[in-house]
Amino acid sequence: MMDIKWIQNFLPHRYPFLLVDRVIEIDPGKKAVGIKNVTMNEEFFQGHFPGNPIMPGVLIIEAMAQLAGVLAFNSGANKGTSVYFLSIEKAKFRRPVVPGDQIKLEITVSQHRGNVWKFSGSAVVDEKVAAEAEFTAMVTDREI
Repeated sequence: MMDIKWIQNFLPHRYPFLLVDRVIEIDPGKKAVGIKNVTMNEEFFQGHFPGNPIMPGVLIIEAMAQLAGVLAFNSGANKGTSVYFLSIEKAKFRRPVVPGDQIKLEITVSQHRGNVWKFSGSAVVDEKVAAEAEFTAMVTDREI
């Protein structure tokens, strides 16, 4: 298992926007599995929604994308570069994610050509899919 200190070697994100707590499996060039522990202490629950805390779907997809970035960096992308979203397709939200849930993030590489990567991902809670999406990202050493 790769802990938060290991993850921070690859991602520039920090609190409160680092959304992957642990990587439990990585197969370079193919797939990664990670964990996001959801607690009531998350800042976004203050406004989403008071009295009915639900993790925003866009942040679930962001967690998937962060794990995809870790996978890209462990699959040959140069460390010290940045990963940027190019597109998100087929995003579906199947069930709410709430405080106390543990999200199992599963990412697979669909295609990789040059500095462009295509991924598919899912977020699973209690063995039920909470969200899924396909997305494209670009690895670059310059700001866009």
